[in-house]
Amino acid sequence: MKVEVDLNTCQDHGQCVYAAPDMFALDDEGRLSLRSRTTDVYEAEVDEGSAGELYEAAEVCPLQAITVHE
Repeated sequence: MKVEVDLNTCQDHGQCVYAAPDMFALDDEGRLSLRSRTTDVYEAEVDEGSAGELYEAAEVCPLQAITVHE
């Protein structure tokens, strides 16, 4: 399973942090901590045990910046 976050679309609303706190976090400036990456799209392999939280994070993202691939 793979999660993808389009960092150009993301506007740091933080709903993903509440839905999947083990995967997403906001930094001290209130920005998605993945913003420290130098690419525009963040991709990560995720174990199946996190599927429910990841799908919830993708669903609650107001800008639909999160995509989960099986």
